[in-house]
Amino acid sequence: MRNLALWYRRFGEPESVLQAETTPLSPRQPGEIRVRMLFSPVNASDLIPITGAYRHRTPLPAIAGYEGVGIVTETPAAYPALLGKRVLPLRGQGTWQRYVDCPVAYAVPVPDDIDSLLAARAYINPLAAQMMLDRYPPIGKTVLLTAAGSDCAVLLGQWARQAGAEAVYGIHRSPVHAQRLAEMGIVPIAQDDTAAVNAAAAQAEVVYDATGGSLAEAILSVMPETGTFVCYGLLSGQTFRQQRPLPRVAWFHIRNYLDALSAEAWQAEFRRIWPKLRASQCSDVTLYPLSEWQRAVGNYREAGRTGKPMLSMDN
Repeated sequence: MRNLALWYRRFGEPESVLQAETTPLSPRQPGEIRVRMLFSPVNASDLIPITGAYRHRTPLPAIAGYEGVGIVTETPAAYPALLGKRVLPLRGQGTWQRYVDCPVAYAVPVPDDIDSLLAARAYINPLAAQMMLDRYPPIGKTVLLTAAGSDCAVLLGQWARQAGAEAVYGIHRSPVHAQRLAEMGIVPIAQDDTAAVNAAAAQAEVVYDATGGSLAEAILSVMPETGTFVCYGLLSGQTFRQQRPLPRVAWFHIRNYLDALSAEAWQAEFRRIWPKLRASQCSDVTLYPLSEWQRAVGNYREAGRTGKPMLSMDN
């Protein structure tokens, strides 16, 4: 049996360094399951490591992709009930390939009523949103989101409201996001409306920021000193400087928490995620065959994108 996978053997822009390679499947290791992949999304967290931003912890060669859903085709003898079941094959190999092997203890079973296209994106953004809300609770507070049209931010906004936030404001770049955010109960604010941005920032008690750069600096300059500014991304490509000692700035990187999670705690996180996803509004999906991965990456980079590009492994 042969496998098709997207490898990178040097760092650089994904369009330049990713290569589709077909090779024989290696023998499955003890304690691992083999999963025939169905779908895998395209996220910033998939593309950034390819550029070499995290080269100190990204050994080469590597297969791209961090999340997705598939069907179990092989298991250790002690786990026959997993055969034919859908799982998230995480914490193992890259997911932009036809077959993925992963440790059985970290394979997340997918509930029968969860659609595969939703299950495929149940890891990176949902887990990050859940962990941030646990560590920096929004209950009774005014919340401000940046990059509010992004997949993580729309979950943060919806789940912050469910957790008891007083109000949730969302700064967006493209006007196509405004109506969708309003339908979720998130008050939309255009990023180029400086007065509105400053007014929201001046009352924000918790900020979840994915942008960095000049927008982060502007928000920090007017936030209440008692607030908390949580930075979880730098989509602008720029860092920022804090001009005053307060408010508190916290940096959130999901990778810093994963190693501390036991297999039991890992599974428990997803048992909490599934009911939240069932009740959430999520982006529509645009499917691309694995062989057309360049188009999927190009779609991810489009300004004002409202859908999630998703690789289909079955073509």
